[in-house]
Amino acid sequence: MIVQVPQVLSPEQVAHCRRTLEGAAWADGRITAGVQSARAKRNLQVPEDSAEARTLGEMILGALGRNETFVSAALPLRVFPPLFNRYDAGMGFGAHVDNAIRFAGGVRFRTDVSATLFLSGPEDYDGGELVIDDAYGEHAVKLAAGDMILYPAASLHRVETVTRGARWAAFFWAQSMVRDDGRRSLLYDMDRSIGQARAALSDDHPAVLGLTAGYHNLLRMWAET
Repeated sequence: MIVQVPQVLSPEQVAHCRRTLEGAAWADGRITAGVQSARAKRNLQVPEDSAEARTLGEMILGALGRNETFVSAALPLRVFPPLFNRYDAGMGFGAHVDNAIRFAGGVRFRTDVSATLFLSGPEDYDGGELVIDDAYGEHAVKLAAGDMILYPAASLHRVETVTRGARWAAFFWAQSMVRDDGRRSLLYDMDRSIGQARAALSDDHPAVLGLTAGYHNLLRMWAET
């Protein structure tokens, strides 16, 4: 399941991220890559233990906790602290699959959901599309600054080479309460249908109550906590 989450950050928050990152010490992005990914990765990254990464990461985690679309689509159990990368002209990231397990502060995460939160607008650079491969083909993603894309971490994906300007983004992973992407997709569709039914009917309409009960019983059946 690929889900676009608009306006995770406001324009003011995006501008704050950009100002903060401009003063950060950027390093070779391969510092967080696995063996296979390191061969394909050409970008810059802010060290995850830097003050800038920690401060901005906390702001993003707060925004995610308030975002209904993210919570509904990812059903997060744990969220890996956001990292920050930059692709200048000539940089890209070849086809790869994200590591299945990540560690943060001694905590082990299973990476079920990958996320890219764009901090550059599409007018700021050429190239740099995130291309995600699934059963329906390739999907090229290039969103407005402040918007985010969620997709299965098991997906083969790449970042096309930037040919003009620079592409800045935050990226992270979530361990979901529901590890199977097909089940998460079903629950997300049900949750959206419940919202539509409430708007058209009422919170206490029998159809709404039945759908809501079905949603929570499926989540109870599938969730790992």
